[in-house]
Amino acid sequence: MRTSMLAIAVLSTTLLVAGPSVAQPPNPLDAVPDKMPFDVPYGAPISLDHAEAAMAAAIAEAGKRGWKMNVAVLDSGGNLVAFKRMDGAQLASIEIAEHKARAAVKYRRETKIFENAIQLNQLHYVTTLDDVIASRGGIPLIVGGKIVGAIGCSGGTGSQDEVTCKAGAAVIK
Repeated sequence: MRTSMLAIAVLSTTLLVAGPSVAQPPNPLDAVPDKMPFDVPYGAPISLDHAEAAMAAAIAEAGKRGWKMNVAVLDSGGNLVAFKRMDGAQLASIEIAEHKARAAVKYRRETKIFENAIQLNQLHYVTTLDDVIASRGGIPLIVGGKIVGAIGCSGGTGSQDEVTCKAGAAVIK
């Protein structure tokens, strides 16, 4: 009996010590890139005329497709410059459109990247970051290699929101 207990104790200790030494796959988040990702400098704030042009192009695209959208354009500091709610667009999407634009300008990337990080890559830590929205439809507006603002669209599916935003972003050069 004593020998059995000793054998169990030795086996248990061996398993405890050997368990952690099993090779773990490398964590992709441990990779250190040579360059800073999304390192686009901020520029002067977008003008009202440019913001309205982006919004008009986005609304034209949504209207052509029969989509009811909320469209927000923020400046490079994350401040609202222009907003429109198309007739019949859902009320919840008013704040969502602005939130998408704010996340795009603050993090200097499309909000689709956050969606992919969580949905495709299982990077759940992204949900702990302030002001993130993991839904496509927020796109930075870049002029001369600098972020002048962002456009956010909401009211349809994520892919509809993204198409609408891309139409607005395309007119800003």
